[in-house]
Amino acid sequence: MGKYILSLDNRSKGFILVIVAALFWGISGTVSQYMFQQLHINTEWFTTCRLLLAGSLLLIIAFKNEGMYIFDIWKQKSDGFKLVIFGIVGMIGVQYTYLTAIAHGNAATATVLQYLGPGLVTMYYVLIAKRLPTLKELLAVFSALIGTFLLVTHGNINTLTISKEAFIWGILSAFGLAFYTIYPIGLLKKWGSFITVGWGMLVAGIVFSFIRAPWQFEGQWYVTTNFAFLFVVICGTVLSFYFYLDSLKYLTASETSLLACAEPLSAALTSVIFLGVSFGWIDWLGSLLILFTIVILSRE
Repeated sequence: MGKYILSLDNRSKGFILVIVAALFWGISGTVSQYMFQQLHINTEWFTTCRLLLAGSLLLIIAFKNEGMYIFDIWKQKSDGFKLVIFGIVGMIGVQYTYLTAIAHGNAATATVLQYLGPGLVTMYYVLIAKRLPTLKELLAVFSALIGTFLLVTHGNINTLTISKEAFIWGILSAFGLAFYTIYPIGLLKKWGSFITVGWGMLVAGIVFSFIRAPWQFEGQWYVTTNFAFLFVVICGTVLSFYFYLDSLKYLTASETSLLACAEPLSAALTSVIFLGVSFGWIDWLGSLLILFTIVILSRE
């Protein structure tokens, strides 16, 4: 695959990289659902190990490129403090809530609900700018709200088509994604993505170890579980992150945002095909309305 990508023009490379990243993200959600609901793997244990391993691997990549510079972030107290906040609030906030939403529901719904995050980011910037939202922003929020309503109620306000826990954790994951997007901007500009996210994951994993230590395993572990776990950590976290960032060399941020919408679609399709999740036409409509929010906002 690497030789094939090298032979392509830059835009084609970018498209392939971001699509593969999105597919890995989406499929890893389905694999996580399989581990939680069929192998009964403890969600807290899984969160701890995923953060520790993925953070370590990202820092190894950063060390290969930057050397001892990766430790300089801790020499500046203000940046070190921000990194700890990012790890605890941002990284745990986006990872644990998303995985818990999957455990209580399914990967498709959890991933789509998390995609409300970009709409929350837009509204945050509207509020701090102390201005009225534009027509485009209002349309995006309206589309997201209608999509969420259809996804979780199927149009009947008196019923929920998913569990209350799955809905609450899914909404919390959207807020986690919004914080994860906004808060580390200064760190990302100064230290780069691999150093910031790598340390953020490692800090989050260490802190979350006090909730569930890596040696406190709970669930069923077979030979196939090794492949499932490694896929989530390596393909669904490290490689997807690496490919997504690499695609930004060849595509604009708006293009990558649009193409990354393949993530919830791949999560939905793989959940339906491999895990037998029920996902009817009204679920697809609600999902597409939420993803339409990304289409609108990415054109800014």
